[in-house]
Amino acid sequence: MVLAPATLDRDALQRRVIRTLVGSQVLGGVGMACGLAVGALLAEDLSGTEALAGVGTTAQVLGTALITIPVARATAARGRRVGLRLGLTLAFVGAAVVLVAAVLRSFPLFVVGMFLFGGGTTANNQTRYAAADLAVPARRGRDLSIVVWATTIGSVAGPNLVGPGKAVAQAVGVPELSGVFVFSLAGFVLAWVVVDRLLRPDPLLAARALDAQERQLADEQRQADVIAAAAGGDDTTFGTVAAAPNHDGSMRRGLAVVRANPGALQAMLIMALGHLVMVSVMVMTPIHMKHGHAELEVIGFVISVHIMGMFALSPLVGMAVDRWGGQAVATTGGAVLAFAAVLASRSQAGWSGLLLVALFLLGVGWSCTLVSGSTLLTSAVSTDERPATQGLADVLMGLAGAGGGVAAGVVVGTSGYGMLALGSAVVGVVVLVIGATRGPGHRGDAEAATPA
Repeated sequence: MVLAPATLDRDALQRRVIRTLVGSQVLGGVGMACGLAVGALLAEDLSGTEALAGVGTTAQVLGTALITIPVARATAARGRRVGLRLGLTLAFVGAAVVLVAAVLRSFPLFVVGMFLFGGGTTANNQTRYAAADLAVPARRGRDLSIVVWATTIGSVAGPNLVGPGKAVAQAVGVPELSGVFVFSLAGFVLAWVVVDRLLRPDPLLAARALDAQERQLADEQRQADVIAAAAGGDDTTFGTVAAAPNHDGSMRRGLAVVRANPGALQAMLIMALGHLVMVSVMVMTPIHMKHGHAELEVIGFVISVHIMGMFALSPLVGMAVDRWGGQAVATTGGAVLAFAAVLASRSQAGWSGLLLVALFLLGVGWSCTLVSGSTLLTSAVSTDERPATQGLADVLMGLAGAGGGVAAGVVVGTSGYGMLALGSAVVGVVVLVIGATRGPGHRGDAEAATPA
């Protein structure tokens, strides 16, 4: 459905968009979280060594980063709906490949499947930006965070499907650990249908139409001013030519924007380093618990509480961003991440209440950096530049997480889980410092112009 600019009502469209995105996030969250709970355990089982336990989750995180590149280009060219469908399609294929790899006992095929599985996280990540396309600046943090919060329902349910996944595995004839990926398949398919059928009109395309309408009105006013000035004998007032819309969603374009925009760079660093801390600790927590002989269901419960921390409080985080600003919330997020990592470093192997609290707070700190960083980035760039810069931000975030996942396995193998957590706490302090820094030319939460 295509609407002429004159028929567009920003508030009405935003309400419709938020409802649709909430539905897709719930379903996509199930698909995403199911893999988080057993990815490290299935990798260890198929590879036969604990040293490779983090490779599956790392492949997923790397896939999330690299799949963002074609998704961003598709989004810039054809809108949010096309980009989201691409990510969800690749995630579905990835879940199917993981199931085949488990049956064939093929670790390389499993890694390929987990890489494609990362497309689900790509779609979930890009959905938060879709929520901000039509949002007014005063409510941007809240609207973005509502969609992030919607992931809570599916993401908390996902790890707790590990138990039922055993029964499903027996029913369909696949190994026990891989049964939960059947739920991933269903979640991604249903999320795809919701996006395809209900995300109409496309929020990015609608925002562009509204921006074009506003530019046209501004140009007409300038031309009227020029005519009035000329009639009065004043030849010092001239009209300006509006810049042509830029629908280039390439990473090169994103880099060009960031180089000219310190606020966008700060937002990207906040998200990337916050993600690095979260992934590094989270990916090795199931192994840390297994060392203490924790049951699979208990491991799933701890991960579900961690994911609840990531998403459940996000509306409060979004309201805090709107009230106190993204930098203040990012600084708080860095402090919470550092504290959570210190608590994790002091936890015993296996099950412990201290580890449960640490993983919950780890999720809360990540939520603060994600929501604040996403809002700061969206505010710092124009509508036309958003797909490129937002795509670049998610690529950097994914690469940071992938690097953290690889390093986590090495550190735990050589120095232990406690040393990994302490190192992550140091990075949390870095996030705190970046969030508190206000450099020259910083635009804060205000709308900023981007280079032509």
